[in-house]
Amino acid sequence: MELMIESFDAHEDTNATPPAARVSERPVDLVHLARYTLGDAGTEREVLSLFATQSQFLLQRLKTGTDQPSRQRAAQTLKASARGIGAWGVAMAAEQTHVLEGIQVLERRIDEANRFIGALLANA
Repeated sequence: MELMIESFDAHEDTNATPPAARVSERPVDLVHLARYTLGDAGTEREVLSLFATQSQFLLQRLKTGTDQPSRQRAAQTLKASARGIGAWGVAMAAEQTHVLEGIQVLERRIDEANRFIGALLANA
């Protein structure tokens, strides 16, 4: 199965966060991902796999980190990685990790994105 399932005509700027309405459509914006990877299915799979691993690692750093600067770096790294693949919900939740509830929301968004990624990779 090719991951690039939609045309990427008239798509948002790759650095911009899309409107909140788009966030709920899918855990990963496949149009953005295709644009980011220039439509190469192998690169899409690799980037998704890397994100799935990195997101879990960074979530643990956020949950167990003892100093604010290292937690902030983990949140910023996660936000940037999520934006790279179009996981807008994860990116938005990573911005809210300064409150305890933010980490819980982030954890749910990461789980949702990684289940979506797992299904895509299993069918690829």
